[in-house]
Amino acid sequence: MLSTLSRYTLNWGSIRRVKVLLFSVFAASSILCVGQLSISQEFEGKVIGVKDGDTIEVLYDSIPVRIRLAHIDCPESGQPYGSSAKKYLSDLCYGRTVTVRQTDRPDKYGRTIAAIYIGDECLNLAMVRSGMAWHFKKYSTDEDYAVAELAARESQIGLWADKDPTAPWEWRRIGRGGN
Repeated sequence: MLSTLSRYTLNWGSIRRVKVLLFSVFAASSILCVGQLSISQEFEGKVIGVKDGDTIEVLYDSIPVRIRLAHIDCPESGQPYGSSAKKYLSDLCYGRTVTVRQTDRPDKYGRTIAAIYIGDECLNLAMVRSGMAWHFKKYSTDEDYAVAELAARESQIGLWADKDPTAPWEWRRIGRGGN
């Protein structure tokens, strides 16, 4: 019985080493994939999913890449205008080929942060102009977005038609978004 227990102990040590080796290989391959994307600061791909008003999925070199639209923050799914923002973005780009221009390293969820273009039109900016997004000033100082948000507010279009719209970062902070 004792020799059987010792044998299992040795096997657990071996299994642990194999797990560490497999994790190392997986981590290295993940880094290589992320590195491959960071080498190409601009790439084209087909939009295969719209997760919400500021997150899409683009097929690049047969690999789905989740993209967080830079400079903007859209209402959350359970928030007023959340589904409108998602639909508006989907109408702009779903199924179309877009140019992805990375602006920063991936966010804490591993999403690529980028400006998305169809031709010369920046979809990120189009979301703000249409009143479907806020300029995310915490992470962006781009004046074009500030001007676009101000114009949408003054015109009371999209979410700015609401009497008192709640910014998504406030919605998340107070927990109404369920996150």
